[in-house]
Amino acid sequence: MKVEAHDLVMTYGDVRAVDGISFTVEPGEFFGLLGPNGAGKTTTLEILEGLRRPDSGRASVDGVDPGRRDPRLLRRIGVQLQASAFFEKLTAREQLDTFGSLYGAPRERTDALLETVGLTEHAGILADKLSGGQRQRLSIACALVNDPDLVFLDEPTAALDPQARRNLWDVLARLNESGRTVVLTTHYMEEAETLCDRVAIVDRGRVLAIDSPAALVRGLDRPVQISLAPGTLDAAQARALPGAEAVDVDEVAVRVSTRNPAPVLTALAERDALDGLSVRGATLEDVFLDLTGREYRA
Repeated sequence: MKVEAHDLVMTYGDVRAVDGISFTVEPGEFFGLLGPNGAGKTTTLEILEGLRRPDSGRASVDGVDPGRRDPRLLRRIGVQLQASAFFEKLTAREQLDTFGSLYGAPRERTDALLETVGLTEHAGILADKLSGGQRQRLSIACALVNDPDLVFLDEPTAALDPQARRNLWDVLARLNESGRTVVLTTHYMEEAETLCDRVAIVDRGRVLAIDSPAALVRGLDRPVQISLAPGTLDAAQARALPGAEAVDVDEVAVRVSTRNPAPVLTALAERDALDGLSVRGATLEDVFLDLTGREYRA
């Protein structure tokens, strides 16, 4: 399913939460919205989901305005909100059975989804007794209960431990590989680099950059940092390496910055100085900080 945002604007009083955001998500694409707190990500997602009407601009999902709440469109969309509320006094299994009944989903889909999100052993526990991470996984299962063609996920792994987060990445990747379109917001740059075909970095309600994670990183033109164990080379020897642009030597490491790492690594190999070596290039997090800054946000 194709998703389009055309010059979306949304204000809350004097705050312009969304200020002319435009992008297109192609069918079958895994697309990420990245930005600091208050950047306008969730509001943009809610407009595309049909939960909010923009002050101006146009949203389109498969050629249809989601704000019309067309039942034929809604049956093809799965939504996981940033904060989810469950029915009181229902277990995890009963929550999924209830959501599934609204879509006419077969009962056996509940078992499959519980296994998918790792909640089979907790199926009989009341939702309000689940941990935060378990509730987050249950909310994702509820978003998938109708076997949607398009899935919106608002910070789906925010409350998960690293193991659960990695397992869920596998679930989301398989979901996308099966032909579904996935649109998510996340604060985890590694998550976006791993999963997303393209990302849009937004701040103060505007799109600052949009491309594949790899292309955004290449465009940063940040030097590669090669770190060596302390004492491997002295400062003069490090500066003499071919391609070295900057050198920093302390009691922790010898660090060589370069935009042309091949000759540096070749020279180090010739010196038999590769033990303990690490190479760090720019990442999507570097792009994010370069575009949005480092100041604290309320």
